[in-house]
Amino acid sequence: MSASLKTNFLGFDYENPFMNASGVHCMSTTELDELANSKAGAFITKSSTPNDRTGNPSPRYVSVPLGSINSMGLPNKGIDYYLDYVLDRQAKYPNEAPIFFSVAGMSVDDNLSMLHKIQNSNFNGVTELNLSCPNVPGKPQVAYDFELTIEILTKVFDFFKKPLGIKLPPYFDFAHFEIMSDILNKFPLTYVNSINSVGNGLYIDVEKESVVIKPKNGFGGIGGEYVKPTALANVRAFYTRLNPSIKIIGTGGIKSGQDAFEHLLCGATMLQIGTELQKEGVSIFDRVTKELQEIMDKKGYKTIDEFRGKLNSL
Repeated sequence: MSASLKTNFLGFDYENPFMNASGVHCMSTTELDELANSKAGAFITKSSTPNDRTGNPSPRYVSVPLGSINSMGLPNKGIDYYLDYVLDRQAKYPNEAPIFFSVAGMSVDDNLSMLHKIQNSNFNGVTELNLSCPNVPGKPQVAYDFELTIEILTKVFDFFKKPLGIKLPPYFDFAHFEIMSDILNKFPLTYVNSINSVGNGLYIDVEKESVVIKPKNGFGGIGGEYVKPTALANVRAFYTRLNPSIKIIGTGGIKSGQDAFEHLLCGATMLQIGTELQKEGVSIFDRVTKELQEIMDKKGYKTIDEFRGKLNSL
């Protein structure tokens, strides 16, 4: 009998731990339907802002040999578009596994107003607050500003009573893992999603002696194979520091079943795929589930829980 990829998250059994990363293949209802009908265990909406945004000028996303570089600028159709979609889907498919809903305001007030809207709606899925977007020009992104992170989460949990996770940027210092974990452990978070892209990389076209994306003079977030070691480190660092009630969604550099296995070994419960989904389309979920199952069968694991988080040290 083949290994089971069933994953329990918030009391619901998902068929497998795989999802899209917010921002990839989730802009329109058509793309969201394709995710819902794919082999992905769950899916998440495009990070929404209070109103629709066209985002940054193109080219703003470029596939490069070991991943991608992007500076999208949060293009999306606005919170009402996605909220209408998820509420409609809930009504049509009441037994479907809960949907993930992402918000990423351009300011603290944006985030609070959108979370109020979700709190007051009939949405019964999981909300993800993206704290790894830039906030104020001249300031670091929110999750690199520890005082602002405390302020936002305090305000959010004053009124928000539904399941809430947060998306984090990568951290690179043990001191920052410690500080952020101490902050997050004070709040009733459902999960931490780690990592968003590694910020402000630069990719160069040698033939043209030029950058490859237009916004920010070519500086953009790096994703794909480039970031997997950083993603694994962040998943592991938070898994070993956060309260066990706060689950980890592992994101970054997943393009094969082996990559998925490594994220799970580090302690992730769910897994999001971004760059490779952009390159391959929703058929990737069929491939990576089979590859993960083959690895588990070869190792004699019947369930993911048998090895999740059990990474050995030397």
